[in-house]
Amino acid sequence: MMNQDANHLPAVCFLLGLPRSGTTLLAHLLQSHPDILAPPEPWLMLALEAFGRVDHRHPAGTSMVQAATSEFLGRIDRTGVTRAFADAAYGQYLAAVGKRTLIDKTPRYWTVLDFLDLLYPEAPRIVLMRNPYAIAASLKSTWGVPLLAASSPPAIASCVADIVLGRPTPAIASSLADLVLGLPALAAYRSELHTQVVQYEVLVTHPDEEIRRVVAGLGHAPMDMSSAPLAQTEYLRSSAFGDRKILEKKTVDDRSVRAWQTELCIEEMQVVTDLVGAQLLIELGYEQDLRFAEQAGVVDKGPEVTESYRQLFRSCWDFLEGKTGGSFDISTSDAELNSTGQQAQENSSLAFGPSILLQAQRLAASKREENLRVANSIAAQLTEALTAAKAAQDALPEGHS
Repeated sequence: MMNQDANHLPAVCFLLGLPRSGTTLLAHLLQSHPDILAPPEPWLMLALEAFGRVDHRHPAGTSMVQAATSEFLGRIDRTGVTRAFADAAYGQYLAAVGKRTLIDKTPRYWTVLDFLDLLYPEAPRIVLMRNPYAIAASLKSTWGVPLLAASSPPAIASCVADIVLGRPTPAIASSLADLVLGLPALAAYRSELHTQVVQYEVLVTHPDEEIRRVVAGLGHAPMDMSSAPLAQTEYLRSSAFGDRKILEKKTVDDRSVRAWQTELCIEEMQVVTDLVGAQLLIELGYEQDLRFAEQAGVVDKGPEVTESYRQLFRSCWDFLEGKTGGSFDISTSDAELNSTGQQAQENSSLAFGPSILLQAQRLAASKREENLRVANSIAAQLTEALTAAKAAQDALPEGHS
């Protein structure tokens, strides 16, 4: 619990948790307090952290925009300017409704934890943890995310490579990255200053007690949370963000705690165990759930396999962020190019002719081939590492796995 002067509360509190971990429910319950506002997923810190990096189709040119803004902002206090913008945005949001603290609940803030620390070192954080098996089951049932067989490394390597290529499956790879990279990042963040930890299973079992504890930790006077209705969801209905399932709920219950045991097959439980790792499951307090999975037939393949997956996703993330020295440029699909060509030839007002359009098509195709080579190289190297780890595991004497 954080000790703070109630007269000097920060305007914002960051609620950190993986997608499908219950952050919408927790934010909604906190919003029932008269001094707390929890708008649906601002995503503001992600946008500010990426300021200057624009889509490759920007007419001014991606590299020019990034280079110019970096040069300009490099001559001033960029952190101070960014903080001033965020304060103004949060402040106006709070002033409009007359509340004191804004809960910024945004999925994937785990990707910008250092940025949060830099911009808002004094702001309180709430870290929500949930059983990884249950998160995976929710990803499967809600978003249709397939839990690819961890026994076949090329399958997941190919899925990650899709991010580089801009294929229609990056959401799948991103969801897997939440488990592989996001979960350990948030687990390590639990001990940070000004941080409260909430366990989803405790929240849904004892919601009144847990919300009162969190509210007190934020420095607000407690209130009777038993009267906090889940039915008041108008602000969620008007937004495109947030968990839509909460719109159907009238009360908080713990039926979701064990649902994963019937929603996941043994192979899917094995995938989650491989991606997350038995060590982290135990560290987070889910040893009993791990034992259930093992009794069902899941095998602990050791930390080497989990670390191989983490390296795979880290390599892909580094490539996307430009840390490998390469450039990332998603090309237009063949269908889009053909459609564009037909429209261009039919539109006589265009200032360029078919020959220039064909040159652009060839350039796009060459870039797509270049991205494909890079992605395939990443996938091949990481698949080799995963296969080697699996072979090493299989070679261990019985009883040493």
